[in-house]
Amino acid sequence: MASIEIGQRRPSPMAGWRAPLLIIVCGCAIALLSFGPRSALGFFVQPMSREFAWGRDIFGLALAVQNLLWGLGQPIAGAIADRFGVLRVMCVGAVLYAAGLLLMSHATTPLSLDLGAGVLIGFGLSGCSFNLVLSAFSKLLPPERRGVALGAGTAAGSFGQFLFAPFGVAMIDNFGWQSALLVFAALMLLILPLSLALSTPPVATTEAPVADQQSFKTALAEAFGHRSYVLLVLGFFTCGFQLAFVTVHLPAYLSDRGISASTGGWVIAAIGLFNIIGSLSVGWLQNIFPKRYILSVIYFTRALATVAFISFPITTFSAIAFGAISGLTWLSTVPPTSALIALMFGTRWFATLYGFSFVSHQVGGFLGVWLGGIVFEKFGSYTPIWWLSILFGVLSALINLPIVEAPVRRVDAQPA
Repeated sequence: MASIEIGQRRPSPMAGWRAPLLIIVCGCAIALLSFGPRSALGFFVQPMSREFAWGRDIFGLALAVQNLLWGLGQPIAGAIADRFGVLRVMCVGAVLYAAGLLLMSHATTPLSLDLGAGVLIGFGLSGCSFNLVLSAFSKLLPPERRGVALGAGTAAGSFGQFLFAPFGVAMIDNFGWQSALLVFAALMLLILPLSLALSTPPVATTEAPVADQQSFKTALAEAFGHRSYVLLVLGFFTCGFQLAFVTVHLPAYLSDRGISASTGGWVIAAIGLFNIIGSLSVGWLQNIFPKRYILSVIYFTRALATVAFISFPITTFSAIAFGAISGLTWLSTVPPTSALIALMFGTRWFATLYGFSFVSHQVGGFLGVWLGGIVFEKFGSYTPIWWLSILFGVLSALINLPIVEAPVRRVDAQPA
């Protein structure tokens, strides 16, 4: 059986100054910056809708497009990063992200909102979000540090949510939504210098052993012919559906029930804060317990928390408690999902294969945001989407149980 670590790389000229700790710190900073603004966009729904007389379906469509293009762009960004290195992809992604926020600040029509908040930010996220950070960690760090680093990178994204949610609300209240978006855009440019620490060298396929020269098409055929990978991808759909729906529509849902916008900001912040605990804990627990069981518990816990949240009167306490419980399971699916992909297929095409799993995640996100807006405009309530989220949670808890945690078996190349 051939080794699963495939593809040799040229030594990086910057490798000398990049200690593992520096790589982790810079990667976590990028995850924080890239995940923060998009997690606060739900707070722009009401001020922009009031100013331009838009329904929630219009804003919902723009952010649904963002989630979809983030997912569709991820395999492309991942394949380019796998072949030519992470640095170029991250820089382009950061510029697109900043441009999208800038255009969104000047949006006066649904089309300009779709282009800025949807297309540009969506493709920008595919190039500079924590997905590429996790890929760089998997390639640059030794195996014994990957589990904790993957958890730290995911937790950093959550800390960005914790910081940017109340920060965004305060900026909107004191300076207006346009100024808040301009500040967000300026902060995205900090990713450019930080990405230098995560630079990965291009693949030198001509220098690799013949047995290790797995092609792009072969890697995809192997992955999608592998039952455990398909189950993992299907389960990841639910994660995207639940996270995107809550991120975009929960602030408005709470406001409809008399909860203030500032409290809504702290609920989203609580999700980010407690996900730091959840992601780091899962990053450590996956070295002890089977990853498929961890994923099943996460999805089932989300379903139970949602049932409890919508079954009782909404108060400030219950909203923050829901945020805390949701936070413990928020992005904690990412470390075991990414670790399973690396375990099954190695790191040569990791960014690509994780990118395709993320397509499923973001298709779920697209439907969660879009259906949330459509259902609310039609029925005046989010209740059907809450129950659909619960159903998906239970199904994903069951789907992950049959996953086999082992490297894929490959046939050794025969000598000529």
